[in-house]
Amino acid sequence: MSFIGRLVAGTVAVLVLTIGLLLLVAGRTLRDDLEGDLARSLETEARLVEAALPEDASRWAETLRRLGQQSGHRAFVADRDGRLLAADPAAAADHLPADVSALPEVRAALATGTGADLRRPDAASPPELNVAVAFDRRVVHLAAPLDAVERTMRSARGALLGAAVLALLVGSLLAWLAGRTVAQPLTALTQATRAIAQGTLPRFPRSGIPDVDALVQAVRQMHRQLDERFHELTSEQAASAALVDAMVEGVIAADGRGRITTANPAARRLLGYAPGQALPDLRELFRAKAAREVVDRVLAGEPVQDRQLELDGRTVLVSARPLGSDGAMLVLHDVTEVRRLEAVRRDFVANVSHELKTPLTSISGYAETLLQDVPDAETTRRFLAIIVSNARRMQRLVDDLLDLSRIEAGRWQPRPEPVDVGAVVREVWATLAERAAQRGVAFTMDVPPDAATLVADPDAVRQVLTNLLDNSLRYTAAGGTIAARSRARDGGIELSVADDGAGIAREHLPRIFERFYRVDASRSREEGGTGLGLSIVKHLLEAHGGRVAAESELGRGTLIRCWFPAPIPD
Repeated sequence: MSFIGRLVAGTVAVLVLTIGLLLLVAGRTLRDDLEGDLARSLETEARLVEAALPEDASRWAETLRRLGQQSGHRAFVADRDGRLLAADPAAAADHLPADVSALPEVRAALATGTGADLRRPDAASPPELNVAVAFDRRVVHLAAPLDAVERTMRSARGALLGAAVLALLVGSLLAWLAGRTVAQPLTALTQATRAIAQGTLPRFPRSGIPDVDALVQAVRQMHRQLDERFHELTSEQAASAALVDAMVEGVIAADGRGRITTANPAARRLLGYAPGQALPDLRELFRAKAAREVVDRVLAGEPVQDRQLELDGRTVLVSARPLGSDGAMLVLHDVTEVRRLEAVRRDFVANVSHELKTPLTSISGYAETLLQDVPDAETTRRFLAIIVSNARRMQRLVDDLLDLSRIEAGRWQPRPEPVDVGAVVREVWATLAERAAQRGVAFTMDVPPDAATLVADPDAVRQVLTNLLDNSLRYTAAGGTIAARSRARDGGIELSVADDGAGIAREHLPRIFERFYRVDASRSREEGGTGLGLSIVKHLLEAHGGRVAAESELGRGTLIRCWFPAPIPD
């Protein structure tokens, strides 16, 4: 029920109760007053009857009849012993006992002078007021019906009921008006609180009622404080969300039931879920058994620190911490690249050590031989040539390592300028021509006019061509052919070196640009290679913003394509 309904109903209930009590009390009081007035009137009338009785007792009945007709009251006279002396013929004498002293009003009159009693003459008659007054020699008794009293009571009750109905109507109207006066600002205040809950701008009422205005002011102050705290929480939440989203580590939070509540982009990428894609429960998120064991432990309340797992081919460090009844949080750190770099570092150290060990062993062995023995001049000269060759091999290895280190560290930056492709190719091949002639390897060059000029670092172009041509010559058998070409392609210039040599098996192609990776390690070392040439080519191309790719089949030669982008106009 609404506030106005409750107020009107309460007011009507109070009014009904009050008016009912008033009607009851007023009716009883009015009846008592009317009956008292009638009793006093009958006492006065009894004295008048006593005075009007003649000396002749035989005439008393007629006198009582005449007086009864005038007043409408029935009367009788008895002596003080209670014997009936005379009665109004209309007084229904058959209802009067022979000894009237037994009547309550007569008994009281004989005792105190006056007496009254209210009773019905019989079951079918209305009640009557009986009054007796005792005199010196006799008792005068009068009986009056209560018709006048009943008429007065009915009239009074009608008036009171009309007034009560009017009071109820007026009270209900006033209660409705008062309730509306109070309810309207309360309703408006309710709408304002709903607007606060919905996040819209509330409108606070003004009622003019101090208590209601105080409540409105308190709600307005509460809204202001809630708004300030909401903005603070929103800012903190946005900052926390931005921080979590920006983390390179994957962060996953779940509630007490294991349902995922937070998963940042790094976690989704690591687990293979697209942004916005629904995630399963935490217990079903991982397929790996070790990962599920971590989830079971953390949901059981046991923290897990830096547990290394393999997830879909990636190495991940998982740290998990329970949040009590609120669930758990997992942090996934992808260390695949770190582990790869660690492996590369280990391989690099092992490869460098191995590459240096071979020439050092040769140098040391031949030098010790020269120190311990005194060989002939030809043997000495041959030993010294071997020592010099291995020293130069070590020098080339160290130089290549230094070049590769500078390029990878960003300490070397290309200085592009126009390069005559044909001139550079001829210049580089000239350094290899003698070796090629000794092995009977032919060389061709194809540089069309639209690809004759390349904008790049000249030294880098020379080093790229030197490494590619040297590799091709090393793996091309006697009587083979090496071809260098340039083509305009994709807005840049592509340099390619092709040979019809031994070729590379398909499974080796993805790794030939790694440092120290050798398809045929023994043959490469015999030819004096360092194992860093193609890696240097790759980094030089990438430093220019270009790319390198290899095509080869075992026994059918190799093609290396190097693409240099065109310069961006100023």
